[in-house]
Amino acid sequence: MRSLDGLAITLPQADLTYWPQWADAALADCWLSALTTETPWTQPRIRLYGRQCAVPRLVAWYGDPEARYRYSGLVHEPLPWTPLLGEIRERVQAQLGERLNGVLLNLYRDGQDAMGWHSDDEPELGHDPLVVSLNLGATRRFDLRRKGNSRIEHSLDLDHGSLLVMRGPTQHYWQHQIARTRKVTEPRLNLTFRQLFREPVL
Repeated sequence: MRSLDGLAITLPQADLTYWPQWADAALADCWLSALTTETPWTQPRIRLYGRQCAVPRLVAWYGDPEARYRYSGLVHEPLPWTPLLGEIRERVQAQLGERLNGVLLNLYRDGQDAMGWHSDDEPELGHDPLVVSLNLGATRRFDLRRKGNSRIEHSLDLDHGSLLVMRGPTQHYWQHQIARTRKVTEPRLNLTFRQLFREPVL
């Protein structure tokens, strides 16, 4: 497990740090295999442009009992932490020195599974959201653009075992996506740990 300082990604009005090999390959392989097999995956349906459609990936939400999370118009009740997810959370918290009380698991089965442009700025995440992304499996490109703009301003390849931390004003000014690609045929599992508050922080 890497404990050195990560690589700062320099963007205006943003605070991002990246550890390209935060978990070594053998440990990341173990986590990927166990979580892919053991997680009770669901594929929620959301309303988009007036139509009901399934999200293009599989998801699961875990957390402390009070960590109810609303996004994409759905309220997600947390599943209780498993021993493995609890262990990973402890490692991430030790790296950051921050408490994290929820984690969203997204399984991208291949390059046709994706995540559209968005910011993680729900009220439950407080004024300056802390979002910690652990990446397992296939490398996928992570794009960033300024809110209100369509041009991609920065891209980053999220590798197997890497950790990306977004904090501070990032979600106020930036959006991110995982775009579809025909180049990727292997699955990717992403764990985004979050710090949720019982009441919105004003």
